[in-house]
Order: sequence, then C-alpha cells, then structure tokens
Amino acid sequence: MSTTRSALCLTHADDTTRRAVQLGKALEPGDTILLSGGVGAGKTHFARSMIQSLLKAPEDVPSPTFTLVQSYDTTKGPLWHADLYRLTSSMEVEELGLTEAFEDAICIVEWPDRLGRLQPDTALHIELAVGADDDSRGLTATWSAEAWAKKLKVWQS
Repeated sequence: MSTTRSALCLTHADDTTRRAVQLGKALEPGDTILLSGGVGAGKTHFARSMIQSLLKAPEDVPSPTFTLVQSYDTTKGPLWHADLYRLTSSMEVEELGLTEAFEDAICIVEWPDRLGRLQPDTALHIELAVGADDDSRGLTATWSAEAWAKKLKVWQS
C-alpha cells in the first residue's frame, strides 16, 4: 500500500475551521483521523470545528484532555474524540475501548503516537504546525487507504 501526502497552508483560524468542516462532511463510521502537532498547533480547534459541524444540536465541545474521551451522537453516527496526551502505554488505550470504536464510529485522536501498534492502518494522519505568524498553520495530511483521496478532494477546491 503506497502513502499519499497533501499539504495546505491555513492562513487563519477560520480557514482551519473551514477545512475541518469540509472533511467532516465526507466522514462515515469507521473513519479515523489521527491529529498530531505540538501544543498550540490547533489540533483541538480542528477537532472541535469538525465535531460541532456534525452535531444534531449545538452543544459545547470540550477538550478531552482530562476525560481522555468524549463521545457524541452526530448526524453521521457515533463520534469519539480522544486526547491521549496523558497516557503512558497502549494498554491504557485498550482499556478506553477506543480500538472497538475504530470499527464502528468516527474517531478523532489527538496525540496518536500514544496508540503505538494500535494505530489503524486505514487512518488519515493530519499533522498541524504553527505557521509564520500566530494565526497561520501548516496542515499535512498523509494516508494509504484509497478512500481518503476521494474524501480530501474537497480541499483542492
């Protein structure tokens, strides 16, 4: 399976929101997005924007830094948002039930390096980095599952 990469420059927070919403429209249960980047790179902003766009009714979308996982009932089905920053082993991931969610929910995982060998092969990897100024971000998407190429076409418009 070959790996494909796409890079975008997000000029401000609204651009990040727009890209997250566009991707959210293409998601379906079984899709996993792995969000990487340093503290303050925009992972939670990206995830929150996507989740809010998929909710049946508006609600607060807190960072799951302390709860580890937040789940939502969305227009696309169940969605799990995980922040694994505080975990120290992949065994803790299994205890959360996240591996089962990978099969039948949309999953957004911040700090996916904590997954270790449990990272789904079909996941979309998104790396966010602070850009030249405080508002801009670099976004690099990497995937090997062919389905992502079609889902990411919206970013080319």
